[in-house]
Amino acid sequence: MEFPFDLTPVLGDRFCVVDQHLRPAGRPGPTHRGDLQQQLRTVIDELGKASAKAQGLPAPVTSAARMESNRHVLYILRDPGGAAHRPPRGAVIGFLKVGYKKLFLLDRTGVHVESEPLCVLDFYIHESLQRHGHGRALFQHMLQSERVDPRRLAIDRPSQKLLGFLRKHYGLDDPIPQVNNFVIFEGFFSNRPAPPRRPPPKRPEEQIKPYSLSERDFLREEAEPPWPFNLRPAGGSPVRGTLRPFVRRDGRTEPPAGQTDAPPPPRRASSLGR
Repeated sequence: MEFPFDLTPVLGDRFCVVDQHLRPAGRPGPTHRGDLQQQLRTVIDELGKASAKAQGLPAPVTSAARMESNRHVLYILRDPGGAAHRPPRGAVIGFLKVGYKKLFLLDRTGVHVESEPLCVLDFYIHESLQRHGHGRALFQHMLQSERVDPRRLAIDRPSQKLLGFLRKHYGLDDPIPQVNNFVIFEGFFSNRPAPPRRPPPKRPEEQIKPYSLSERDFLREEAEPPWPFNLRPAGGSPVRGTLRPFVRRDGRTEPPAGQTDAPPPPRRASSLGR
């Protein structure tokens, strides 16, 4: 696309990046700054009209006025010109407009996810220069400048040509259907953090079990028998007590209550044996 003025001070050499401030690529003096900015506005408006016509849209989605009111970025690819069979003032090959938007998107399971991805909002290569690698060069320059993976892009109302372009050059052939006219592809949610796992429910507290049964028996204090078994009669009759020896602090054992260390009395000889 040619213009009646020299594009070099307006767009620079090959790639020109324009934001909402609409700054020309050249470094003009104060008397020429207004003229160059007006020429840049003309370039943007004409590119937007050509893109809308190619896509069959009723009105352009790209214009200088829209650029000033939105935080979008415009990547413009131009032919520097000057060589044989090229216009001496240069010509515009195409443009690509991107910007961040807050969207509610659906994943594969149908869950709504709030996201703010980089979106491709408008993409146009002049009809006479398509299928020459210009679109790939422009798109790749944008990816490198924005440092974004093509799978993480959201595409606004892509045409069949654009879908074929993404499938051919970036392998994006598995779109996830959306209801807001945007298209995303498999891998868009690949870097999303996994949902936090809920901790398992706490088990009811149980009685702490001892290390071993023998240690438990050794450490447990012997309970005194209830009345009247804790009384020792005057006649010295045996009382109910523990059957296990008592271990003293020095390690020696004592017999159970009601027992002594004296050896049993000798057995009396039977009268029948005499």
